[in-house]
Amino acid sequence: MTWSTLLDGAGAVCLLLGAFLCLAGAVGLVRFPDTLSRLHAATKPQTLGLILILAGLALTLRTWAAVTTLVLLGATQFFTSPVSAHLVGRAAYRNRRVDADTLEVDELSEALQRSRTYPPS
Repeated sequence: MTWSTLLDGAGAVCLLLGAFLCLAGAVGLVRFPDTLSRLHAATKPQTLGLILILAGLALTLRTWAAVTTLVLLGATQFFTSPVSAHLVGRAAYRNRRVDADTLEVDELSEALQRSRTYPPS
């Protein structure tokens, strides 16, 4: 067994695991009932799935140009996905699209109440 064969096998495993996680995230988007659950399904497995797919591509391509491009793609996804999910969740909360009974801790209601009581100057 050569290193090339071993890296191709590891790349194939990463590609399959990443595809499975992306599929699980897509199923979660369809099946979960509320906005916050859907955001969880849209960000966590999708981000890990994409990073596994990019790692699998890096293991199979094995060129510096491809690896650096894939690292940049993974870093962009890793840093932008949680921020966008936070902003969508906050907008859904402000528009009353979140079931307040399912929240264990509701810190945003106190902050919104303070901001309505004391208008910014």
